[in-house]
Amino acid sequence: MNLLFIGDIFGEAGRTAVEKVLPSLRADRKIDSVIANAENIAHGKGITTKTAEFLFSNGVDVITSGNHAFDQEEIHSYFARQPRLLRPANYSAKSPGKGYVQYEVYGGVTLGVLNLAGRIHMEPADNPFLAADQAVLNSKADIFFVDMHAEATSESRAMGWYLDGRVAAVLGSHTHVQTADEEILPKGTAFISDAGMTGPYRSIIGMQIEPALRKFVTGIKSRFEPATQDIRFCAVLVEIEESTGLARKIERIQIKVA
Repeated sequence: MNLLFIGDIFGEAGRTAVEKVLPSLRADRKIDSVIANAENIAHGKGITTKTAEFLFSNGVDVITSGNHAFDQEEIHSYFARQPRLLRPANYSAKSPGKGYVQYEVYGGVTLGVLNLAGRIHMEPADNPFLAADQAVLNSKADIFFVDMHAEATSESRAMGWYLDGRVAAVLGSHTHVQTADEEILPKGTAFISDAGMTGPYRSIIGMQIEPALRKFVTGIKSRFEPATQDIRFCAVLVEIEESTGLARKIERIQIKVA
């Protein structure tokens, strides 16, 4: 199985990148399933029903999220009725939606997708390691994928080692910075600290430079707006052995779009 994970899709620029790159990439690289983190797809903050459906119509199979999952009020009911839109599994059971989904990719081969949130420098959440244990134990999927949405690379790295040999891939999201530490861990789990951002790179993690600089320099909050220039598509492609459910190859992808 060839599985593609798209790093945080940011605003209109990110949507443009997906629309221009994903359909041809999926066909050319014979990608069987696409997972995308899209918690910043709606003007850089949150996700809407319209933007979620845009991704599904452009070849994304499962959407993961993170600390901005519920920023847009109207998405709450959509989380509850769309099983392929995930929020972190270690969020409150009373929050809308679920953190895990399992579906058939082809020929009876099933994929389980788990969304987790880190706790270091993040909003309060339950223990992601225990949530991972429970999800893996209860899963009947042939292949298991984890989006570890975390601020600290140490926490993402720890999750990779914790699940090594038990899942096909632990791929990080959230920082909007693509890391260069992709590898197959000793027991067969593909890992990267962060898949990066699909969006505008002439920015400060997606937002226009000047307002963000003003806040850093003066401490005064300014209105942040999404940037629009130097659009790139960032993702990670993992080749997985169906018989073992473990990774054979991991490839970091960054494509300049405009």
